[in-house]
Amino acid sequence: MEQLCERLAQDLDGSFDDLVSALGDDVYSGLRRMHGDDAADLTQETFIRAYRALGTYDAERIRDLRLRGWIWTIALNLGRNHVRDRSRRPQPVALHDVHPVADPEPVDAALWQARLAALPSAQRRAIVLRHVVGLSYAELSAALGRPEGTVKTDVSRGLTRLRKLIEEEV
Repeated sequence: MEQLCERLAQDLDGSFDDLVSALGDDVYSGLRRMHGDDAADLTQETFIRAYRALGTYDAERIRDLRLRGWIWTIALNLGRNHVRDRSRRPQPVALHDVHPVADPEPVDAALWQARLAALPSAQRRAIVLRHVVGLSYAELSAALGRPEGTVKTDVSRGLTRLRKLIEEEV
């Protein structure tokens, strides 16, 4: 490792690949056991940060580094930060359709999708939130950021347009 430190001190860009070759597999293996599938990203970030830091060090400081411990300090700090950050992010939740179709006749989803697509977006959103999701007009108003009277109008006009579309199909 001392020879590697000397080479890094003399030519960081030319010898950095040697650092990655010497320690990369060990760092990856260790991080894999601690962080699973995130190990590849953490390993890559470890060496990116090491390169940036070495670029700011003078040659004497690089020569005095205990390289393996220094790299592992970076890797462990990144791993710890990764776990902390992940715990602060919302976790994905499985979503289920709680409004299944209970019509006695099969519904042509593509046809309804086309009908809804023919509506202006404000009317389409209002109808879906009101009649598919089941929001009240007050909830609809809050969700869309529009006055309650306006969303009532959007629903009413949208339903009128849908009726006309269906009548034209017959």
